[in-house]
Amino acid sequence: MEQFLSYTKEVQEAIQNNQPVVALESTIISHGLPYPQNLEMARKVETIIREQGAVPATIGIMDGQIKIGLTEEELNVFATSENVHKVSRRDFAHVIAQKELGATTVAGTMIAAELAGIKVFATGGIGGVHREGEITWDVSADLTELAQTNVAVVCAGAKSILDISRTLEYLETHGVPVIGYKTNTFPSFYSRVSEFGVDYQIDEPDTVAKSLKTKWELGLEGGAIIANPVPEHAALNYDEIEHIIQEAITEAKDHNITGKEVTPFILDKVKTLTDGQSLETNLALVYHNAEVAGQVAKAYQDQI
Repeated sequence: MEQFLSYTKEVQEAIQNNQPVVALESTIISHGLPYPQNLEMARKVETIIREQGAVPATIGIMDGQIKIGLTEEELNVFATSENVHKVSRRDFAHVIAQKELGATTVAGTMIAAELAGIKVFATGGIGGVHREGEITWDVSADLTELAQTNVAVVCAGAKSILDISRTLEYLETHGVPVIGYKTNTFPSFYSRVSEFGVDYQIDEPDTVAKSLKTKWELGLEGGAIIANPVPEHAALNYDEIEHIIQEAITEAKDHNITGKEVTPFILDKVKTLTDGQSLETNLALVYHNAEVAGQVAKAYQDQI
């Protein structure tokens, strides 16, 4: 296995010295934001994690290896390259064997983080069950990974274009705890609230870390969700954003947009209908998640 893993000096030393490390995905760099905002975001997220006393490990696939931590030059490659694969569980073998460039999704980053022994991962929002998923069977691989991979994911809930109710039902069925960080309501990405609750509200990083440590010491396989609401100053109104999403979904249907084209279409429409505010909200929640993840990773490392 080690032949497929490559570490930056900073991350390798942190792991060897039992320092806290936070995993970061690369899909948000390659597919989530345009250049140069994507590169600026990636740098800022890493800086925020370092400010919490942890070491960032942005993960991607290059030259036949899983990179645990990216250099400045490698970050730039992911930020500027076209035709970068989105890598989930099914894609690892092909992209590595062909020595192609691959940006890891939430699921892909969880896999790589577990291989490297990293327990905490910061992202924006997780994938889930899509609206009308009972018809399309469109369910994100993020959920199956959360059911089996021992990594805690700090996120602002599930992406709001998804079916939050069915997403939470799936997580419950597969025994994935949903922890609300300083909230008893499951956040809905752009908004701090939704119609749904969380399993437990925890207000301190130490308490979150103790819960995670106990779960894995009990041999209970699988990850955990640490649902961290977007900061109030950047949050959008739940009812307003829901109305916009429904409008975007209707338009997608009217234009016969299906499959993997649906999500990019809806997100672009949401950005347009919010006059770009959705992008600012997205950045704010990513930075906030990085901050909390750094704190949780440090607290977890202090307990082992």
